[in-house]
Amino acid sequence: MAVTGAVMVGFLLAHMIGNLKIFLGKEDFNEYAHALRTLFEPLLPYRTALTILEIGLVVAVVAHMWAAITLARRAAKARPVKYVAKKSQATGYATHIMRFGGLTILLFLVWHLLDLTFGVVNPKGFDSAPADRMVAGFDPSRWWVTLIYLVAVVMVGMHLRHGVWSAFQTLGWANRDRNKVLRAASAVISLVLVVGFLAPPLAITFGVIK
Repeated sequence: MAVTGAVMVGFLLAHMIGNLKIFLGKEDFNEYAHALRTLFEPLLPYRTALTILEIGLVVAVVAHMWAAITLARRAAKARPVKYVAKKSQATGYATHIMRFGGLTILLFLVWHLLDLTFGVVNPKGFDSAPADRMVAGFDPSRWWVTLIYLVAVVMVGMHLRHGVWSAFQTLGWANRDRNKVLRAASAVISLVLVVGFLAPPLAITFGVIK
C-alpha cells in the first residue's frame, strides 16, 4: 500500500510540474508534451516509453486498490465484533476520506483521461494540440468542469495528506521525535500538489491564460 502510494505521489509531482508549463506559454507546454511522447527516441519507437510509464501507473493504481481492499478485509476478520468505545471523529473522518475519496478520485481520473488525454469529451478533440485541449477544457463557458476538477483535486489532497502520513508509519519512519515533522511534511506535500494542480485550470477559467 505504501510503496504503490509512493509511486503515485511521484507521478503526481511530475505531472504537476508539467502542467505548470502552461504558464510559460502554449508552445512550451506543447514541447513538453511532445518530449514525453518522443522520450528515448530513436532507441525506442514513438510514445513507447510513455506507454510503459502509463502501464506502470495503471499497475500501481490497481495494486493500491487491491492492497486497500485486502487490508480492509483482513482488519474485519481480525475483529468481527465492533469496538465498545466509539472511534474518534478524526479517525472516522480519515477513514471516510480514504474510502470514498479513493472512489471519487478513480471516477475523476476516467473523466480526466477522456477529456485531456484522449479528447473524447473535449471541445477540441484528440487531433488538437495539448495546450489547446487544456485551454478548451477549462474554458469559462465550461465552468462546471473546473468546479468538478477543483472538488476532485481537493479530495486528492485530503486523501494524500492522510495517505502520506500512513505511509510514514507503515515504513517505520514515524516515532515520537519525528511525528510533528512528518505530519507537517504530509500536509505540505498535499498542499503543494493541490495548489499546483488547481493553478492552471483556475487561471484559464478566469482568463489569465487564453
